[in-house]
Amino acid sequence: MSSRTRPLPADKRRAATVEAVIELAAEQNPGDITTAAIAQRMGLTQGALFRHFPNKDAILEAVLGWVSERLLAQLDQAAASAPTPLAALEAMFMAHVGFVARHPGVPRMLFGELQRPDATLPKRIAQALIQGYAQRLRGYLAAGIARQELDPSLDVDAAATLFIGTVQGLVMQSLIAGDVMHMHHDAPGVFAIYHRGIRSQP
Repeated sequence: MSSRTRPLPADKRRAATVEAVIELAAEQNPGDITTAAIAQRMGLTQGALFRHFPNKDAILEAVLGWVSERLLAQLDQAAASAPTPLAALEAMFMAHVGFVARHPGVPRMLFGELQRPDATLPKRIAQALIQGYAQRLRGYLAAGIARQELDPSLDVDAAATLFIGTVQGLVMQSLIAGDVMHMHHDAPGVFAIYHRGIRSQP
């Protein structure tokens, strides 16, 4: 029996399911991913998959929960090692770009869920991720103003929105170009422009 079909503990099987969905989302429209395709990618039957998840929405909830937890943790880790609030913002920017480069299926899933008209639990998880992200940014932006690193008249809410939108713009252009790694090349220059817009003027 291959290692892909050997029975796994429930938590490892769920983690493997999350990984399979993110891989599939990098290759096709996330809305078209079926439970049959997920099971096939994992080397399982659909019946075996449904022993861990009652339906496809439960799988999406697990995937987006993993994305939210993992991305925010990596942003926090990057910011914690930075010596100043402005350095923390730059570290978060680069950490987000790096996360997407490693998991290109993630933004495709997030964009897809946020466009759904119904208030599904996966959509609410995606919205909560954006809200938690913005809250962290507002904290560092406010701290930067207090340290006189940033413009004292800066609109913190708008700056947080622009930060996230700038990363999303990089991601979208990379997805359109079919080269997510190109973000690494563009990210430093893009952040430098953002920095010039928010920094304290001499």
